[in-house]
Amino acid sequence: MIINIPENSDFSIHNLPFGIFSTEDRSPRAGIAVGEHILDLAAVAELDVFEFNTAVLEKDTLNDFIALGKSITKKVRIDIQHWLKDEGSILAGKPELFVLQSEAQMHMPVSIGDYTDFYSSIEHATNVGMMFRDPENALLPNWKHIPVGYHGRASSIILSGEPIHRPKGQVLPKDASTPVFQASARLDFELEMAFITGKNTALGETVSTAEAEDYIFGMVLFNDWSARDIQKWEYVPLGPFLAKNFASSISPWIVTMEALEPFRVAGPAQEPKVQSYLEFDGNKNYDINLEVALQPDGAEEQIICNSNYKYMYWNMAQQLAHHTVNGCNINVGDLYGSGTISGKDENSYGSMLELAWMGTKPLQMKDGTERKFVQDGDTVIMCGHATKDGVRVGFGEVSTKVLPAK
Repeated sequence: MIINIPENSDFSIHNLPFGIFSTEDRSPRAGIAVGEHILDLAAVAELDVFEFNTAVLEKDTLNDFIALGKSITKKVRIDIQHWLKDEGSILAGKPELFVLQSEAQMHMPVSIGDYTDFYSSIEHATNVGMMFRDPENALLPNWKHIPVGYHGRASSIILSGEPIHRPKGQVLPKDASTPVFQASARLDFELEMAFITGKNTALGETVSTAEAEDYIFGMVLFNDWSARDIQKWEYVPLGPFLAKNFASSISPWIVTMEALEPFRVAGPAQEPKVQSYLEFDGNKNYDINLEVALQPDGAEEQIICNSNYKYMYWNMAQQLAHHTVNGCNINVGDLYGSGTISGKDENSYGSMLELAWMGTKPLQMKDGTERKFVQDGDTVIMCGHATKDGVRVGFGEVSTKVLPAK
């Protein structure tokens, strides 16, 4: 191996995710995570080994590189995989091609033109329905017929490591008839993953479930921050607004669908039978272990959730097919959140709303405090990885600290 990759690294030779990085002497550019290092793709291009216009590797987003198509992006990844394994390859004896991740600054990997968030975990939707509606009819009538979603705010999607301020808005206090304006007292995280599209469509075109994977470049970890008290007051009749658009956090490395191929699994049985445009063949879910840790200010972090992406009721192919079935056009770099990922066990619930059951079952922290919702000074850290037959492909982390309201 050209470079040492620590055992159990998220960024194994089987992964090689793409991102945008910079250092003191390197402007933002495309790179690939390899163990604790980043391979500088713009520097590799100077060796004249790529058969495309490599100026796209010197840009500060991956959009133009992704837009070249999977025939090129897949070949880049496969070539580098081979070169890293070959001690006599063009990478050998060239340490200047590599940068330590600890010495680099990561940037938003793509320019996100549009962002959609789905609501596709049946366990999460059921839990929320039980809390806020009739427990006997927790799911709304449309839930098992369509991948429910809403259009979110792309401008407030931020990178891991960037803190957020507690949002303010209107809240209706318990037993009150008139709302008050205040900082949210029920700030929450939502454990999600998100996929990024790699092809454009024209207005009026549709993408079938059979074609969808050709349009999906890769995935990131996603924290869809939510202000539950603001949301409860505002969501009728048009759904989330200020409770969601103040911030959403993503991890910096885009893991390609090719790297995730070994981890395909069957999803939950879908009953009743879905509409024909939502039918699909093969395994469309992915076995990706997910973890959420909460770190109080100045204290030790504590794992509070263990979940898995394989629990999703609606898969990515169905989400994209439904998104475009009305002719909605999509673009390279658009981002699509999965919706909160909850499992059947209480420790697999993907939000504080569920973990502390709307504040009735506070989480006990190692520092002696308790949590009903996220407090100022808390850092929420989400991690994810897939493992099978000794192969590990991970996403790194998305970490965000909560600051007091401005």
